[in-house]
Amino acid sequence: MRVDTAVLHRFSFRAPLVATLVCAALAVTGCASSGGRARSAAPLSSDAGAQTTKATDLQKFFWIFSPYRPDIQQGNFISKEMLEQVQVGQTRAQVQFILGTPLLVDIFHSDRWDYPFYLARGDGETTSARVSIYFKDDKVERFEGGKLPTEREYIDRIAGPTTAPAKEAPKKEEPANMIQINK
Repeated sequence: MRVDTAVLHRFSFRAPLVATLVCAALAVTGCASSGGRARSAAPLSSDAGAQTTKATDLQKFFWIFSPYRPDIQQGNFISKEMLEQVQVGQTRAQVQFILGTPLLVDIFHSDRWDYPFYLARGDGETTSARVSIYFKDDKVERFEGGKLPTEREYIDRIAGPTTAPAKEAPKKEEPANMIQINK
């Protein structure tokens, strides 16, 4: 009986210590993955255009303890060039051809199409944008999108900056290679 109480006595001191260490480890790794991404403080507005937030240094430090994070893209990417093609007076079919099928069509606001976009990079950088198209009598009355990135800026954000190869000047043919015809 005395051996059993000695084992129980040691276990009763170690169990809370082990439980505390496990909870602390979960809390530290939970800080790295809770929320997961940097969030923008302001609500998303159509007038603001694309909004980008970056991860804080503390978040980047805690991500050392977390697994690989892939890039996540949701919604329709609308570039500056695409929005410039939309004109007041176009039909719904024309807008759908230019911008694609809207992600949000509200049954309470059937005369408005919303194109939200969200890109979360694995390094914690998030980009979000929203374009709204307003119709009256099935024609574009107005549209909102703010300052949107170009297609080149979007590709650079995903794949990293690219440098365009320098264009070579066209070579002139030398007279020796040319065939001369004498009359």
